Amino acid sequence: MSDSTKQHVLSKRLNKILESRLENDQDTIEALRELSSFYTENTLQARRNLRSQIEKRNLEINRDFLTSFKAIKDSFEVVYNDIADMNKSVLEMTQQLRNAKAQTKNLLQKTSALQEEKSKVEFQQDLTKAVLLKFELQPEDLKLLYGEPHRKDNPITLETFKILDKIHETHSNCTVLMQAGMQTLALDIMEQMTLHQERVLEIVYRWTLSHCRNIDNVEFQEILAEAMRRLQERIVLFKYVIDEYCVCRRSYLVGEFLNALTKGGSSGNPAPIEMRAHDPQIYVTDMLVWINRAIPVEKQNLKLLVKSCNQSGLEELLNNALANICEGVCQPLRIRVEKILNVPTQPATLYAIVNMLRFYKKCINKVVSGGLLEETFVALLQKSERTFIETLQKQVNTLLVRVETPPRDLSPTHAILNLLAILRDMLSTASMSEGRETDMVKIAGTVMEPLFKAVNEQASRLPPTDMAVYLLNCMYSMYTCLSLHEFMETRLERLQAQSDAQIDTLTSEQASSLVANLSLGPIYTILQDHSHGPLSGVPGMVCFAIFLISMYIFRHGTIKFAQFSLEIRQFIVST
Repeated sequence: MSDSTKQHVLSKRLNKILESRLENDQDTIEALRELSSFYTENTLQARRNLRSQIEKRNLEINRDFLTSFKAIKDSFEVVYNDIADMNKSVLEMTQQLRNAKAQTKNLLQKTSALQEEKSKVEFQQDLTKAVLLKFELQPEDLKLLYGEPHRKDNPITLETFKILDKIHETHSNCTVLMQAGMQTLALDIMEQMTLHQERVLEIVYRWTLSHCRNIDNVEFQEILAEAMRRLQERIVLFKYVIDEYCVCRRSYLVGEFLNALTKGGSSGNPAPIEMRAHDPQIYVTDMLVWINRAIPVEKQNLKLLVKSCNQSGLEELLNNALANICEGVCQPLRIRVEKILNVPTQPATLYAIVNMLRFYKKCINKVVSGGLLEETFVALLQKSERTFIETLQKQVNTLLVRVETPPRDLSPTHAILNLLAILRDMLSTASMSEGRETDMVKIAGTVMEPLFKAVNEQASRLPPTDMAVYLLNCMYSMYTCLSLHEFMETRLERLQAQSDAQIDTLTSEQASSLVANLSLGPIYTILQDHSHGPLSGVPGMVCFAIFLISMYIFRHGTIKFAQFSLEIRQFIVST
């Protein structure tokens, strides 16, 4: 290479060095920093030895690196030897495993099969437990259902009915098993649940049969109501329980009624009903009031017994049951009321008893209809009405037993006035009763027929004129008495017709007396003979005109008869 070429290369390098910026060259900065660590003096000798020092420094660094790397190489050799040993061991173990696998292949296959079978068995076991838990009663359920084996009167609780619901649900769920293809299992479970159900219902039936009388006990109300709802599925058992309940409550009701009659309440308050037996009206009223209060209580208890049942179709059964319960009080009530009716009593008292029987019969029929109680009320009501009419007839006949002579003024006798006063009082009382129309007609007929017969018998002993006047006076009193009340129109019409007949009779008698006393016989003859032509052409008919006027005045009571006769005689003499 020529000197000019070397000089050119050198100049390029120098220019490159001069143009380079050392603050941006990290490698150069690091090299200079390292150089400063051992290049401490900037002398000529130091600059001449710089290259050798750098090479010596580089050699030391490489020697240190080689020393460090040798230690690493030794460690790697140890690791390599260990890995080689491990690889050798693994290869040996792999070979042993291959040999063992070849020898135990059948055993592994059997083990795998057994494990699979175990898994299936465990699954089936879990499934069986779930099925048994779902479709079988647990021991605690059976203990709660059937109780202790040595006890015969195991109690029934609300939990018993929950288990019974579970039995129903299990029986219904068996259809799922049948749809899944497990017909045999489903049929076995259904048969088992049916046996449990029948046995539990039998236990519930016996328990309800012995505790139904305690329906008024709050502790048993809910359980009894639920038991009756379950027994409603077995209608025969349900009716047996209702019949037993009726027997128990009938005995209880009779006992309470007899206690109220003979003993009264606790500590004698209220007093026994029979202490007021001397007053028939109060005695009968107290008995009827007690019955009227007791029957709604029995109806309420009966409703409590079946409150949880399906009410469809139960109305007739409950009504018959309540009528059966009330039968017990019929005999004591009938004996005592008939005893009162057989004793002589005033008609007014008997009629009050009739009204009481009617009223309470109507009240009780709103609660319970039919049965022996209604028949008893009907029989007692009929007998009391019959006894009342008979007693009233006897009283009327007693007052009219002796025919009195009418007084001189021809007014009604005291017996007739007394009887009319009794009739007025009876009609006033009857007008406020329920069957007032029928009662008032019967009472009026019972009193008026013998009264009118007695009045006719009394009047038959009088002269015709006096008889007519007496009958008119009596009929006027009767008319006045009956006209104050309703439903008497027919009898008033009859009285009016008979009064008109008596007035006609009295008018005829008075006319005959006037004709005889006033010497009007010839005029009367002329009037009877119609061949004489108009009356105005007959001599002396002016006197007859005066007579007609006088008859009108007399008929209307404006002047007295004696004065009338005197004035007529004077007029005839003057003419």
